Amino acid sequence: MIISKTPLRLSFFGGGSDYPSWYSKNRGEVISSTIDKYVYINFKTIQNLLGYNYRIVYSKVENVKKISQIEHNVIREALKFYQLKDNYEIHYNGDLPARSGLGSSSSFIVGMINIILNLKKENISKNKLAEESIYMERNILKETVGSQDQVAASYGGFNNIIFYPNKKFKVEKNIISQNNLQKLNDNLVLIYTGKQRLASDIAKSFSNKLQTTKKDTIKEILTCVNECKKILKSKSISDFGRLLDESWKIKKKLSNNISTLEIDDIYDKALKSGALGGKILGAGGGGFFLFYVNKEQQKYFLKKMKNFSNVDFRFENKGSELIKIV
Repeated sequence: MIISKTPLRLSFFGGGSDYPSWYSKNRGEVISSTIDKYVYINFKTIQNLLGYNYRIVYSKVENVKKISQIEHNVIREALKFYQLKDNYEIHYNGDLPARSGLGSSSSFIVGMINIILNLKKENISKNKLAEESIYMERNILKETVGSQDQVAASYGGFNNIIFYPNKKFKVEKNIISQNNLQKLNDNLVLIYTGKQRLASDIAKSFSNKLQTTKKDTIKEILTCVNECKKILKSKSISDFGRLLDESWKIKKKLSNNISTLEIDDIYDKALKSGALGGKILGAGGGGFFLFYVNKEQQKYFLKKMKNFSNVDFRFENKGSELIKIV
């Protein structure tokens, strides 16, 4: 039995520039961090004693004889692609709701591939894990997604991730002092809107326009990345919150599907309740809101936002790991 533990992530700045439709011709760059909320996959070999060869347990339970009969898209395609021959029971658990902007789909794929490469006794570097996860999601599953989530989940930590036209990427760590990292973590608030959505559906509305009508918007987004790097090294970390506000306004230019009147109302209420800025995480449309609220004002802020669930979190730096191998 093998259990993988793969972190979810917060994407701060640069989202959109991590789509191959952009970085195939231009440099892309994002700043993100993984957090101590995880996707767990329990993977074990079984014998055919109960009439099935594969048992898949997530929001539903599947007991099937053939891989082709598995309804769970990622598990089915991963077992086919890596040509695993044994019979398996696979369980999924997540700390937070899926389809909510925290990169859970990519974290699941990273965790799954981490287990499979271990079973195949292949050398597993963080770079290899990220590259194979990107390939699986984009080329095998044919999802319209960016590439930052797979890298973040594989490497872990607070990073500046740079994407190059040759399809290579670089992960820059140590971009923020430990003191500023602590301050930033203390001043960020994660709020759940209660709405789930498919990120790929939203991404389809703008991903093929990044080299044309949305080119200037991506350039504005990348300007925020550069500004963020300066803030992370400064003494005024509260400027991070103001930059989130600026970035959110820019992000909404990518597609009318990123925000809604309801989301705009939540955001306006948050600003009136003490937030300096914030953004919907992931592609948009719902899921989690991240707000920058000075620590001393958070009690008042949470009281005003009491209709929404607040999730406490800490930054983490390990990335996907195998926590039990029997």
